[in-house]
Amino acid sequence: MTHPSRISLMAAGELRTALEAHQRGDTATAVAALMAIDPESWQAIEQRLTALGGNVAALVSTLNRTT
Repeated sequence: MTHPSRISLMAAGELRTALEAHQRGDTATAVAALMAIDPESWQAIEQRLTALGGNVAALVSTLNRTT
């Protein structure tokens, strides 16, 4: 049985910061926050979104529709 990758606490915070910045229209902060996420956490984020039937692009698209 394969154990899922872990999302670090730092990465979870950076993802939240990126999504909040994106909603405010602050592209520079959103990009900086996304770039700060470590590769293992990115993999875990992608795995979880895939399990939910989505991906990062779909998540951002959803934010665009709700603002």
